[in-house]
Amino acid sequence: MKVVFMGTPDFAVPAFRRLMSEHEVVCVYTRAPKPSGRGNNVNKTPIHVLAEACGIEVRTPKTLKDVAEQEKFAALKADVAVVAAYGLILPLPVLEAFPLGCLNIHASLLPRWRGAAPIQRCIEAGDKQSGVTIMQIAEGLDTGDMLLKGKADISETMTGGELHDKLADIGADLISEVLANTKKYPAQKQQDAEACYAPKIEKEECRMDFEATTEVLYNKIRAFSPYPAMFFEYGGERFKVLQARISDKKTACGEIISDKEKLWLGCKNGCLEVLQIQRQGKKIMETAELLRGYSFGA
Repeated sequence: MKVVFMGTPDFAVPAFRRLMSEHEVVCVYTRAPKPSGRGNNVNKTPIHVLAEACGIEVRTPKTLKDVAEQEKFAALKADVAVVAAYGLILPLPVLEAFPLGCLNIHASLLPRWRGAAPIQRCIEAGDKQSGVTIMQIAEGLDTGDMLLKGKADISETMTGGELHDKLADIGADLISEVLANTKKYPAQKQQDAEACYAPKIEKEECRMDFEATTEVLYNKIRAFSPYPAMFFEYGGERFKVLQARISDKKTACGEIISDKEKLWLGCKNGCLEVLQIQRQGKKIMETAELLRGYSFGA
């Protein structure tokens, strides 16, 4: 089968590798490289780097709304386009360019968690289960018909990064199964009444609000670890919290205290012990390692 792959971040890599091993990937679409750092070095997306290494044509249009871009897309004459966290809106002429349309690897059990950040939002909400849905892309936001789902349990300590990797592998398995058996999985309509939205994570919501409960903050720390990561400020510096646990230590709301090995943050109804932390400009480390050379007070 001839496939056009459209993806950008690490989440898309397992599926891309699987498709290259099982089908003919005729072209890759990904987001354009962005300059970053002091030297404005140009960073290509993980999919871009892998595709080039494998000798596959890479296209990085800023939009697919232009008629010329749509004609170039259709001229590939593929059987299907597979999308995994691509990042651009696909207009109707793109959706209808190939016989099997455009199939999306969406990191949630639709219709729950439509939108940009389903992995983080489900952990933040305290969900016990997530998964991946292979869906036919429609013009609405993650509203298309569903073809196949795969479930994944969320443990009480699982982070957004851990769930991300688990779902990326599940997505590769599911898209492989769907393309190998295109007539086996009839389209199923989503129940819009059961839908909820997973908005993009804004920077300010990563600031720790000590007026929140320990449960709320604990879930947010897990959800946003390792990126973008929850943080607090102390002594004019920013500290990211990558791992924590609910503690029975007695602290006042908003209080930040430490001894030689442990660090605690006082919340509305209790306390969190920080297990893994990143001081501004430094590497991620275990809290005990940081406290060998830094103190948050008595």
